[in-house]
Amino acid sequence: MCLGIPGEVVELVADNDQLAIVDVVGARRRVNIGLLEPGSLAPGDWVLIHVGFAVEKVDRAQADEALSGLELMGQAMPEEERPTR
Repeated sequence: MCLGIPGEVVELVADNDQLAIVDVVGARRRVNIGLLEPGSLAPGDWVLIHVGFAVEKVDRAQADEALSGLELMGQAMPEEERPTR
């Protein structure tokens, strides 16, 4: 099973067509988009990210559903095991 984290494409890196800046719940990261169809992404698109690679383009509803699932998993953790921000 793979855990895909949803993120919104903020910017395509101008000097490297394999990278994009993606916002994941307020944190911006460089993500490799080389596994997706060339030219298929634009700022505002949503992707699922696994170990630094965008593995699938999704719509906003799918991204929201994935985020909700991740939040539920975090709530299931005992308070003392939850990561601090």
